[in-house]
Amino acid sequence: MGKMFIIIGVIFIIIGILWTFIGRLPGDITINKGNFTFHFPIVTSIVVSIILTLIMFIIGRFR
Repeated sequence: MGKMFIIIGVIFIIIGILWTFIGRLPGDITINKGNFTFHFPIVTSIVVSIILTLIMFIIGRFR
């Protein structure tokens, strides 16, 4: 159980580091109207999903 918490913590750290580098990629939707701003990071979400899928696949292979 302790190893799983360490792995999850490392994954969150990696996600946090990646999020600062890929915060606003081309293809993310941003709408500005007056004092309202809506940002939907669709491309960033896809990239994070692919990275997490690869990490989980690698962890599953060694388990």
